[in-house]
Amino acid sequence: MTRRSLVALAFLPFVCSAKDLPKAPPVADSLKPFVDSKTIAGAVTLVVGKDRVLSLEAVGVRDLKSPAPMPENAMFWIASMTKPMTAMALMMLVEEGKLSIDDPVEKHLPEFKGQMLIEEKTPERVVLKKPARPITIKDLLTHSSGLVGKSPLDGEAIDVLTLREAVYSYALSPLQFEPGSKWSYCNPGINTLGRLIEVASGMDYAKFMEKRLFNPLGMKNTTFWPSKAQQARLATSYKPTADNQGLEETTIKYLSGDLSDRKRMPLAAGGLFSCAEDLAKIYQMVLNSGLLNGRRYLKEETLKLMTTSQLGDMKVSFADGMNMGLGFHIVNTPMGVTEALSPGSFGHGGAYGTQAWIDPVRGLAIVLLIQRAGLPNSDQSEMRAALQKRAVEVFGSKE
Repeated sequence: MTRRSLVALAFLPFVCSAKDLPKAPPVADSLKPFVDSKTIAGAVTLVVGKDRVLSLEAVGVRDLKSPAPMPENAMFWIASMTKPMTAMALMMLVEEGKLSIDDPVEKHLPEFKGQMLIEEKTPERVVLKKPARPITIKDLLTHSSGLVGKSPLDGEAIDVLTLREAVYSYALSPLQFEPGSKWSYCNPGINTLGRLIEVASGMDYAKFMEKRLFNPLGMKNTTFWPSKAQQARLATSYKPTADNQGLEETTIKYLSGDLSDRKRMPLAAGGLFSCAEDLAKIYQMVLNSGLLNGRRYLKEETLKLMTTSQLGDMKVSFADGMNMGLGFHIVNTPMGVTEALSPGSFGHGGAYGTQAWIDPVRGLAIVLLIQRAGLPNSDQSEMRAALQKRAVEVFGSKE
């Protein structure tokens, strides 16, 4: 039964009360086969419309050591789902005239002045040259900057570096290719956006995120430093066993030590923890073109720009048929894992299989929360495809 049918039933006089109305079929059932096959321990699924949460469900368990079912309010490391949120925060400053996406990064971060490009690299030598142009903020937003792909962030130094120090290390590293010449997924580029937010706003990156996004949206469980109480609800991260016959516990990539220690750098590229209830709020705001509960967070035209292809037909993303916006990956031609979505859908995934995709044609946001390391390609996971297919079947009648 479609949503339109359900709404029509609600207005039939004296036929039934609200509690008697037929409930939408569950969507989390689409993930039960993956729980049964020990591909994942459990999951929380979320489907959001423009005006309400349509479905919030849980399946499996939070921790395999306990028989307790996965709670709907479980916390997850959402990893690179942080990236579009960082991009939205930066675009707030663009709207205020404090930045332009066409600005060279060196205009705001002088340490990038004179950055060189690798012309030739052999085991014996590295030849550097001046790039045709400096990297721009747009390059960072579209993963086309040429910045180094690995950095001190990939080692133990993550626990001692500040965001400023980490970004300084990127500036000292030579570019890997000419800015704007190709797409190459780049965590350092998004972390650099975090530093730009600090410089342009005069506020710590994490504080800006709290003040301008999380607090006003009521996202009380979205943080770089989950409290002890929040950690008690954290879904355990798992990876496949050596024989691929089950799951074994693993650590959270890039993060170590006390997760609540605020001395640990807030990773603009992937450091956030959150839960389904919180994510419903930010994606509902996006579905409503930047407006929620009477408060405007971004202009409609800003979100339109962010979800419009910026790199033409350049090969981008981790699935076929994709384009690249500003911080968002865009479904240009639905196929394979994206076939259930409409052209123009946009979103982002995370390292351990978390996914959030907004279908503006259907007015839906579909969110998958799992903690599964070792996926060959988390953006192309069978879990994502199964959930999106089911969510569209249940809620996807186009208005």
